[in-house]
Amino acid sequence: MSTHEGFEAQLRDLPKVSLHDHLDGSLRPSTLIELAAEIGHELPSSDPASLQETFRTNANSGDLLKYLEAFAHTTAVMQSAANLRRVAREYVEDLAADGVIYAEVRWAPEQHIAGGLTLDEAVEAVQDGLNEGAEAVEENDGVIAVGQLLSAMRQADYAEDIVELALRHRDSGVVGFDIAGPEAGFPPSQFASSFTRLAEQMLPATVHAGEADGLESVRSALVDGRAQRLGHGIRVAEDIILTTGPDSRSKTGDGGEDLIEVELGPIAAWVRDRQVHLETSPTSNLQTGAVTALTGESPAEMTHHPFDMLYQLGFNVGVNTDNRLVSGVTLSGELAALAEAFDYGLAELADFQVNAIEASFLGYEEREVLAAHILEAWQ
Repeated sequence: MSTHEGFEAQLRDLPKVSLHDHLDGSLRPSTLIELAAEIGHELPSSDPASLQETFRTNANSGDLLKYLEAFAHTTAVMQSAANLRRVAREYVEDLAADGVIYAEVRWAPEQHIAGGLTLDEAVEAVQDGLNEGAEAVEENDGVIAVGQLLSAMRQADYAEDIVELALRHRDSGVVGFDIAGPEAGFPPSQFASSFTRLAEQMLPATVHAGEADGLESVRSALVDGRAQRLGHGIRVAEDIILTTGPDSRSKTGDGGEDLIEVELGPIAAWVRDRQVHLETSPTSNLQTGAVTALTGESPAEMTHHPFDMLYQLGFNVGVNTDNRLVSGVTLSGELAALAEAFDYGLAELADFQVNAIEASFLGYEEREVLAAHILEAWQ
């Protein structure tokens, strides 16, 4: 076992928080194969290991279209109540096996009604599966809680419907709202009335922004989307200027002799000063080209990710997987990869869990209880 694998195994036993993980990007390969066979849907492979490797290879290809190919397969098998329930149940079980104790699962109900389900029936099926998964974990002496984040696809015309759907189910598992899909060309401002409706009803929102588009997308998420969190959000770093020089007052933090002056633009300053949580997904950010768009590095590596810079500057950062099947990752693995890239110890990795639970859409008392549990376990 490599040092990385050993550390990942150690992290697996520690309580973690996942706020940005898509249901349709996190199926078990074996389940996808089985469900696809039942409906006659053709996959790239009928072998679980081979299928996983195909998706991982596509994700690492640098081609966003290849990265997205997997979702045509996963959504194809998620068009019935039974299949949605099963996928949701296994989703919870797999997170618990990785040590996750609280998660918010995001998915777009509008993409799961081709088989005749209504939007409400789809949400109810997923909630049934989440409940079954949590009960199965509890039966094995584990603990996990999972809330639904309902996503509206930016390129479609369902946003108002999904907002009302979220409001109808806010007392039965739905904890918030999101917009997903192509970021460029579909700013949150196009959905301003939907975000206003959410604000009026006091249901929180997180917004995909600062991944496939730059600063104006982040600004729109904050202003028009009233986002409490930013999905990915890493391109807020475009609003940060670092300069080296002998008159600078602060070190780089890497042990070197260079000194750095830091200047935050208005968007970056707002995000940091108001501690707007960044739902980063490091491996996915590399795979989708978000890091390359930010740094110009191609191929980009984990050390090129702005995560550490943002953390050192006091931004509220968390760690997520985005799509566990598609990217071929786990939350423990993501934490281990960051630790290797930036020389983090358990104290820093614990910070990211506390950041996430405190930014979650749980109530204050629940957040406090879980934060205390996390800190005690990690210490």
